[in-house]
Amino acid sequence: MLTKLNSVAVIGLNPQLVEVEVDVSMGKPDFFIVGLGDTAVQEAKARIRLAIKNCNFDYPYTKKIIVNLAPADLKKEGAAYDLAMAVGILVNTLELDINLQKSLFIGELSLEGNLRHTNGILPAVIFAKEQGFENIFLPWINAQEASLIKDLNIYPIRNLIEIVEHLLKKNLIQPLKEQAPLDFKNEEFSVDMAYIQGQEHVKRALEIAAAGAHNILMSGPPGSGKTLLAQAVSSIMPQMTLAEVLEVTKIYSVAGLLAHNQPLIKSRPFRSPHHSSSGVALVGGGRIPRPGEISLAHRGVLFLDEFTEFPRKVLENLRQPLEDGIVSISRASGTLTYPASFILIAAQNPCPCGFASDPEKQCTCSPGQIIKYQQKISGPLIDRIDLQIEVPRLSFEELTKEKVAEGSVEIRQRVEKARRIQENRFDKLTQIMYNSEIKAPEIKAFCQIDNQGKALLKNAVNQFQLSARTYHRILKLARTIADLSNQTDIQMTHLAEALQYRFKQ
Repeated sequence: MLTKLNSVAVIGLNPQLVEVEVDVSMGKPDFFIVGLGDTAVQEAKARIRLAIKNCNFDYPYTKKIIVNLAPADLKKEGAAYDLAMAVGILVNTLELDINLQKSLFIGELSLEGNLRHTNGILPAVIFAKEQGFENIFLPWINAQEASLIKDLNIYPIRNLIEIVEHLLKKNLIQPLKEQAPLDFKNEEFSVDMAYIQGQEHVKRALEIAAAGAHNILMSGPPGSGKTLLAQAVSSIMPQMTLAEVLEVTKIYSVAGLLAHNQPLIKSRPFRSPHHSSSGVALVGGGRIPRPGEISLAHRGVLFLDEFTEFPRKVLENLRQPLEDGIVSISRASGTLTYPASFILIAAQNPCPCGFASDPEKQCTCSPGQIIKYQQKISGPLIDRIDLQIEVPRLSFEELTKEKVAEGSVEIRQRVEKARRIQENRFDKLTQIMYNSEIKAPEIKAFCQIDNQGKALLKNAVNQFQLSARTYHRILKLARTIADLSNQTDIQMTHLAEALQYRFKQ
């Protein structure tokens, strides 16, 4: 008897339909799985056999079982096909006359027949809805992760006994009801801008970066507050929309980083990899390609502390993601593309000892050492960073001020207002969400300047020999500054402020 079911393979973030064909027939007793499955797929034979036995169902020891995972030329990885294969065998042995073509099965089995947590559930559920499936059966522990998707019968399964009784219509499983709306009101941040003394010009730069999703580089002596300022950025960034929640949660689901007690990523990611991280850890890859830190920081912040301590070869991997908002990982088996639209916040010392820019403490580095240290960051990479700002040492008077600075709540309100302006501006453009994502063809439409502004930029281009990329980034930065000022047109003051964040003497 031949039974056909459906499962899904999540390749990168792109699910593909996998048809699971199960044939149980007379012949030499054996169990074959064909269809280019990896070791985890082949080991499913032992898991399925014991799961069926321990759930007190009859396993067809005297028959030949052949499972085909189609398409045969698509490599199958992981244990997510366990449930579909086990259900196919049970439908055969119990001789059930049931149509399962509108259902999709995904889940890993334990030896007891229970369903374990499975990676990639959210992309699979979205795929099921897009492909017109009516039902999806998945592990109960992944139910909340799948609950955001509407108009689809989501059946949370605890074990094989439940699904068999459901198929026999003895004890029907109720589809998962829609969860309550996402609650962001209890967001807590470890650092608030109100408790960071001084550095008002740096806070202003961070506000602009958060409002338009611009990249920023902070340079200053040790202990000037660069790390603390970077950590406070999360507290001024706007709440994630439902679309962003889905985007980010899909990435974490595929990477296997979703916590069981919090299966939805509701706060913007803040990733801070150590400077000893490899290129693969940063951009993703490996034998089985997985998202790297830049994709895990999607719609959030990637903080690279001790920027100049990262190997230059590793940092050069950031060029494409900073420009395009995606990262492509090519391997012999194919090419995967992950989203990587993040705010880069980098912090560095100006020299090996850290005091080249400190007016009070003498630098002990030679000019050659300083040049070699600063050359670790290439010109093309610096060119992709919109705001470059000095973070000076704080005086004793600034450190001991009793006046509390402006808090993150007030700054966040201005950032959210600027983001709403951008949402209205780009409501008909699906590829653009923030000012930093404006492409060259749209610059003229969204970043118009008057004759005075053109004259100012002409002088800057001629004096500093600006590249076309830098010219466009200055315009996009000025556009964000104008949005924060609630100005429709980009004015001279906005361009002047944007220019001062690019060049230092």
